[in-house]
Amino acid sequence: MSSPSPSAAETPAERYPFHDSALPLDKRVDDLLSRLSPAERLSMLHQYAPAVPRLGIGAFRTGAEALHGVSWLGVATAFPQAVGLGASWDEELVREVAEATSTELRAFHHHRPAAIAPDRGPNSLQAWAPVLNLLRDPRWGRNEEGYSEDPVHTARLGEAFCRGLAGDDPTYLRAAPVLKHFLAYNNEDDRCTTSSGLRPRVLHEYDLAAFKPAIASGAATGVMAAYNLVNGRPCHVSPLLETELRRWAAPTGRQLFVVSDAEAPSNLVDPEHYFDDHAESHAAALKAGIDSFTDHGEDSETVIGRLREALERGLIDQADIDLAVRRQFELRFRMGEFDPELDPYAHIGTEVVDSAPHRALARRAAAASTVLLKNTGLLPLTDPTKKIAVIGPHGDALFEDWYSGTLPYAVTVADGLRARLAPAGGELTVHEGIDRILLRAASTGEPLNGTAFDLGDWGLGVLTLRAADNGRFLSVKEDGSLVADQAVVKSWDVHETFRLVDATGAAAGGTGSATEDGTDRGAVLLQSVLTGRYAAADADGTLRVTAEDAAGAERFTRELLRDGRAEAVAAAAAADLAVVVLGNHPLIHGRETEDRRGLALPPAQEDLLKEVAAVRPDTALIVMSSYPYAVDWADEHLPAVLWTSHGGQETGHALADVLFGDADPAGRLPQTWYRGDDELPHPLDYDIIQAGWTYQYHRAAPRYPFGHGLSYGAFRYGELEVDSATVGQDGSIRAALTVSNTGSRPGTEVVQLYVRPLEARYQAPRRKLADFRKITLAPGQSRRLVFDLPAAAHLAHWDVATGAFTVDPGRYQLLAAASAEDVRATVQVTVEGPAPAPRTVLGRRTAAADFDAHRGIALVDATRETGDAVTPAGSDTGSDTGSEAELLFSTVELTGAREVSAEVALEVALEGAAAGAELEFTVDGQVLATLAVPPTGGRYAWTTVTATLSDPPRGVHDLRVTLRGPLRLAAFTVA
Repeated sequence: MSSPSPSAAETPAERYPFHDSALPLDKRVDDLLSRLSPAERLSMLHQYAPAVPRLGIGAFRTGAEALHGVSWLGVATAFPQAVGLGASWDEELVREVAEATSTELRAFHHHRPAAIAPDRGPNSLQAWAPVLNLLRDPRWGRNEEGYSEDPVHTARLGEAFCRGLAGDDPTYLRAAPVLKHFLAYNNEDDRCTTSSGLRPRVLHEYDLAAFKPAIASGAATGVMAAYNLVNGRPCHVSPLLETELRRWAAPTGRQLFVVSDAEAPSNLVDPEHYFDDHAESHAAALKAGIDSFTDHGEDSETVIGRLREALERGLIDQADIDLAVRRQFELRFRMGEFDPELDPYAHIGTEVVDSAPHRALARRAAAASTVLLKNTGLLPLTDPTKKIAVIGPHGDALFEDWYSGTLPYAVTVADGLRARLAPAGGELTVHEGIDRILLRAASTGEPLNGTAFDLGDWGLGVLTLRAADNGRFLSVKEDGSLVADQAVVKSWDVHETFRLVDATGAAAGGTGSATEDGTDRGAVLLQSVLTGRYAAADADGTLRVTAEDAAGAERFTRELLRDGRAEAVAAAAAADLAVVVLGNHPLIHGRETEDRRGLALPPAQEDLLKEVAAVRPDTALIVMSSYPYAVDWADEHLPAVLWTSHGGQETGHALADVLFGDADPAGRLPQTWYRGDDELPHPLDYDIIQAGWTYQYHRAAPRYPFGHGLSYGAFRYGELEVDSATVGQDGSIRAALTVSNTGSRPGTEVVQLYVRPLEARYQAPRRKLADFRKITLAPGQSRRLVFDLPAAAHLAHWDVATGAFTVDPGRYQLLAAASAEDVRATVQVTVEGPAPAPRTVLGRRTAAADFDAHRGIALVDATRETGDAVTPAGSDTGSDTGSEAELLFSTVELTGAREVSAEVALEVALEGAAAGAELEFTVDGQVLATLAVPPTGGRYAWTTVTATLSDPPRGVHDLRVTLRGPLRLAAFTVA
């Protein structure tokens, strides 16, 4: 079916200069903008920008989801999840996946009507991908969407994906990549109201570093702001949109088009309460740099009405509107909307969707992202005539995540192995290892829905019930009725998860205990996870999920018809090899809006694995998941462990290729897999330096380190050499080594180059990735690898004393490694240059946030528009008005110091709460000054307090500043 672009639906009788493709782009935009009325310009600020028929301008909508294939628009090629693509460590492969994705997006744009509001513009060519949020915490619900925990790795793969989406035409874009989600977005629980505290070093060395290359190179065309706050200020009004992002983009000569996340502009008033009304909040977002408001769905008038009110109140002016509209139209020109006859991508047809080349690419991508975590010789398999038992809930199933497209077909692990074994006469058995039960209603004696159910146990008492008679999942409808009609579990509100609760209120596990006649002891209640209500019988006996508490709920007797675990164990005992496939469901426990509680596999899955391995020691575990698990038992007891993300339609073929050695397991971990007993930092502690996040700062030994992955080849690393043992602070290092495949099989290796300072004056990372190369070598083959490392790019740290990146003189170590913990060769270099001077505070304003270390602080906003401040943790939320915090400023020159003044604010919510609010400045345990902080009347009402230093020291010292009470400190000055 063809749906012509609305931009071509109406052709004006008159041609205007903006139609002239020979004119420079900025002149075309100038002309078009001048012909729009002020009202028409204002109307362009919503996600659904209207058509202007008199000028032949069609309707336009922002945003198509394209994270690992086109999603939400129908059947499309499904590639591995982004975290799986990250595991490939392969920039060219990632670029190819993005190219295929944008080619299919072009087909949807030109030939398929939009699924939502088809009269409001064609499917968008603005692709909301890639996600460059760093995978700091593996418990993040959206872990699957990012590439890795490392900024260099993420930046390189993200830029490659952008280039694949955009195409290589110098004038026109195949699709317009938009980076998500700016900034420091790595938690789902309360995501719209939580604040990510970013000290300057973390901001510049970590979070910004992931976004900068794609923007500075011009590969990205836009950015989406994140839901969360950073240092107390919502990302949708962040000054960093202008001071960082657009500053990086300026040298490219292209405008950066910034869009809001869905409903985030409204969130500024409720639930964030950052502004008093929506006109004020929308005005602030527009002035901060938001160009398009994704808010209120297709209802443009609500958003435009708020902006109109802001204009009438003088909160914004016409220039603010024009700038945002200019950025939109520049992008639309680049996407070929106004030059269909010149657009090199306009000819793309629907035949590209799920085409044979894209299927082959999906298979190759899934294999390239598979990580072999452990192998004591079981793999690769060599005899396809043997009997293999595929066991586990993921053995014969593939799952779509929220940002997956609709799978054209699904090749499961069982399908892939069956196809590999069949020609040689091998045998395959498949067992999910889950129970089949009847839930018999006490009131009628009849089974629920007249059928048995296969009971999927996802941990924490959460279950799915798949009807035995039709293979579909039981679902709660709007009226509370229970219908088994869902082929997959995939909706924003998941209606297909339940708990079985015993009569005393304790959750009944997925396996439970049964009597000799197969009937479980005790009655159970059926509770919807979504609504919290229980199934109850209506007056006519119909069961609906309507009871608010257990007292009114229907009692069920659970009858065990099939012991899934026992059947799976028997199948394993009868086979030559067991392949157990376990993992998560992408819409259950750990998804958008919900973080994970821990790293453990669901207990039912772990128990299944242990029982299978007990009878069949030759057991390979495949973890198919969106995130790392703590697989300590498996690593200690099994001969082979692999990981794959949810790898898309070709997952089964790819895994069969890897298991039988037709493809090398070419993936490497993009994030640390921690041990189960490793107590991770708090999810909201974004200070990776002090909290100890990621391979850079985490001290405890991981189960599997960042960058880990085994090959069927064996690799020897030669000596790591440098062109010079010394380098200037603005110089460059050339490092080289030879890598050889000493094994008997071809193999793929990811050679990782890390750096670390040996004499750091700051809390430096244990090591930091500087570069990497992915190579494939035949047996006996060697390759010489050369790495060019500019010191300013790879040896610098953010110096809080100067507010800039700096390369300190001293000794540094370069480490060639197969993972962050598997170092194969090292070499030292010395950076020459003047030693850094002591920190100057005399006569200079020192921002409180520019500390070297801290204790008990929260970073907050100094004003709604700009600036950071520090307050004792808890004071920012009002939960603790008597707390204390400390800041450390290292190596401070204090000679000549006589007094100190501080910029402070103190909002007193309760009478007497400010008693004792004060600042204390100390050196070597000596109190130099104590400054009482009076109430100032508001969090943004700043005043300056001053005190004379008692017995001021001379020379260089570490200066400590202690904050007591709910005060805010923006800066101090020593005079």
